[in-house]
Amino acid sequence: MTNLLWPGDHRAGQYFTDSAVCLAMVDVENAWLEALRRNTILPAQAAPCDLRTLITDADLDVIAEEAEDGANPAIPLVALLRQRAPESTRQWIHRGLTSQDVIDSALILTLRAGLNRLRLDLAAQLGSLADLAHTHRRTPTVARTLTQPAIPTTFGVKAAVWLDTVCDAAEAVERLRTPAQIGGAAGTLAAPTEMAALLHGRGRAVDVAFALADDTAHILGLDSQVPWHTSRAPITAAGDALVGCTDAWGRIAADILTLGRPEIGELSEARVQGRGGSSTMPDKNNPVLSVLLRRTALTAPPLAATLHTAAALNNDERPDGAWHAEWDTLRILGRRTLVAASHASDLLTGLRIKPASMSANLTAVDISGEQRAIASLVGLNPTPDYFGASEALIDAAIGRANGLLERLT
Repeated sequence: MTNLLWPGDHRAGQYFTDSAVCLAMVDVENAWLEALRRNTILPAQAAPCDLRTLITDADLDVIAEEAEDGANPAIPLVALLRQRAPESTRQWIHRGLTSQDVIDSALILTLRAGLNRLRLDLAAQLGSLADLAHTHRRTPTVARTLTQPAIPTTFGVKAAVWLDTVCDAAEAVERLRTPAQIGGAAGTLAAPTEMAALLHGRGRAVDVAFALADDTAHILGLDSQVPWHTSRAPITAAGDALVGCTDAWGRIAADILTLGRPEIGELSEARVQGRGGSSTMPDKNNPVLSVLLRRTALTAPPLAATLHTAAALNNDERPDGAWHAEWDTLRILGRRTLVAASHASDLLTGLRIKPASMSANLTAVDISGEQRAIASLVGLNPTPDYFGASEALIDAAIGRANGLLERLT
């Protein structure tokens, strides 16, 4: 994919692309056929067939165009698969499924792939931030509140706050479940149960229907869950976790953009050939990674809000538009999050810390008023520094990050 108006989009590679979504839908159909075989629903004479061999990227335009006629891409995809599959197998393709099963499970598959990539970036960021917090635990700097100098702190504390913010995001990602959606036309497993009743007897029908759904999930590497047709928590939870990441990176970028202003000069992005330039000013070195992170942080929350709005407006056993609104919204949010994850990793790896500027800014202002007031209250002289529990807070953040790293890697 390319996107001229979303610089950096190439960093997301093939994640969440049309090709990835289409292959994921085919994987769902493949897994369902295999589940039918395992549960002796698929006739023995049905020819083995890897459905992936029947579809290529050359089919995407046709599938996308014909999707309009049925309001979803699963319909033309299934038609192509049945047209190209062996005669003995084609009638069993998609039998017992519904379009929602295929699209929901495919979106979760693409989400799972994106989350695996995201975890790698989060782990790298936790390591970078833990190193910054430890290295600069005693690097004094100005703490600012409401844009104004407040009291002394250390850059290690600031890095520890960033670290805790990324820990929050990483924990939300780690908690996410990726459940398959298998429910049939109205979320009741009616068709699978009917097939099982006719072929295995009514006494086993429900158990076989659940086994079909569980086997499909297992083959796909997804979690098993009862049908969630109109209960959209898996989608909104994913959206919230992704936005939690962009929130964390946006918060870091906001500090870097402020502290990187020349009149403050405490931080700067790494100088990389070709990065940060201007079309007219040859000496410019713009903090482009931070700018692009802030862009994502500004635009991601409305995408998650769309997912929540769609979830709230689900009706009947398949909604008329709310479900459809989720697909591209989740895809865009997922892709943009991966781009931002890569930007954030590069930013933190190359971040330049300027202790001399921090020290100069600290000595240029009198920010000992609170400390003097407390000393006066008890009638004693102030202590030599005013960094509070800084080192303990840094150690707590690093310990938390180390525990997360063990689970993410």
